[in-house]
Amino acid sequence: MAGKYFDELAVGMTITHDLGRTITEGDNTLFCALTLNSQPLHINEDFASKTRFGKRIVNGIFTLGLVVGISVPELTEGTIVANLDYHKVVHPHPLFHGDTVYVESEVLEMRPSKSRPDRGIVRLKHVGRNQDGTVVIEVERNVLFLRRPSGLS
Repeated sequence: MAGKYFDELAVGMTITHDLGRTITEGDNTLFCALTLNSQPLHINEDFASKTRFGKRIVNGIFTLGLVVGISVPELTEGTIVANLDYHKVVHPHPLFHGDTVYVESEVLEMRPSKSRPDRGIVRLKHVGRNQDGTVVIEVERNVLFLRRPSGLS
């Protein structure tokens, strides 16, 4: 498994994820269609052109899912039980079609589970930036990680 076990993490650890993803108009439109989100700021160029953004912006929930998804291969793939919550989600700058998203994750807090000795809870902060390094999203989440099974090195 590529993900990290609870025991491989430490408070203050930062992971710069290798994967980047360029967002297309099709990605944004499909996500809006699948989630029945009819917000014209995402799907109506004429409407969006008259806003302060001057063009359509990428759906923020899609951005959230993408940022968490980019973190999976190097952080949680196969080594978590569940996401417990998401909080402190902020979108300080819009994401536009054609932008590329890159992610950095930081371990903020961690503690062993009180009821399950084979697990631990980790609070992570993910920061998504566009190709210019501008922060487009920040999110914190609590994740229930597996501890390294005995006998694995």
